[in-house]
Amino acid sequence: MEHRHVGHTGLRVSRIGLGTLTWARDTGEREAAGLLKAFWEAGGTLVDTADVYADGGAEYLLGRLVADLVPRRDLVIATKAGGVADPDRPSDCSRGHLLSALDASLERLGTDYVDLWQIHAYDPRTPLEETLQALDTAVSSGRARYAGVAGFCGWQLAKAATWQLAAPGTRTRLASTQMEYSLLQRGVEREVLPAALDLGIGLLPSSPLGRGVLTGKYRGGAPPGSRGASEHLAPFVEPYLDEAAARIVDAVAIAADGLAVTPLQVALAWVRDRPGVAAPVVGARTAQQLGEALSVESLTLPDEICRALDDVSAPVHRYPDHDWSTL
Repeated sequence: MEHRHVGHTGLRVSRIGLGTLTWARDTGEREAAGLLKAFWEAGGTLVDTADVYADGGAEYLLGRLVADLVPRRDLVIATKAGGVADPDRPSDCSRGHLLSALDASLERLGTDYVDLWQIHAYDPRTPLEETLQALDTAVSSGRARYAGVAGFCGWQLAKAATWQLAAPGTRTRLASTQMEYSLLQRGVEREVLPAALDLGIGLLPSSPLGRGVLTGKYRGGAPPGSRGASEHLAPFVEPYLDEAAARIVDAVAIAADGLAVTPLQVALAWVRDRPGVAAPVVGARTAQQLGEALSVESLTLPDEICRALDDVSAPVHRYPDHDWSTL
């Protein structure tokens, strides 16, 4: 699998990443082992997790599998901290909480360091410079090799990245930002992606298949065993089952038929090759899903297909994103 640099850093990752959101909850150890081994054998390196996935269970499962199945040196393990299960305070990015969470993650993962440590959410109750100091401490202490953020909007990302760049050699520059990005969700193109490109930050798209909807499997309703049929994940899928999404899914299906590939492959290839993207993170639940995603390595969409998909999925951006004098 081809590898790419993450932003303007020396960190290199496979251009498809493996997500673990469902591990230790909907995906058991046997299934996870098969996914990780197949991903590694295909040349995949980036494995993304978080301390809140299955309340730490995903990290613990990944740690066991790395110890028994895949050499640690062959993987780029990315995890996150800052998200908390508290409806009154969904994020805690205080320095104390973050560093304690990192130590707990390392213990669950069974490793001395993570390759990429990400702040999981913006915390308006904690001064941003305090949050970023935790990244500096993590890297300087060797517990993390690179640092990034997730879920930061455009101004939050720009502020954080600029603060880190203001003191080179003292503060750790941000390598990445993780945000949802797909043909069904192009909101990052408004401010996040321009900021990332300008500041040398690589984008790691989550839900690159539109929460599974872009595969076309929901065109006739939610199939049994899918996330849309799951009690706890159906609300996650439901926003992308409207008429606007259906038109985009139809266009993807038409493109797939013309190229003799699947809708999944078309949707994933589109987001993988967007400017600024380092590696989409695919949350495959089965070996078949992962195999189909990995087969995208040999697919590059023709320019005319990309333009057609761009047009049918184009979000409406007006003032102040476009030239206001023409509005």
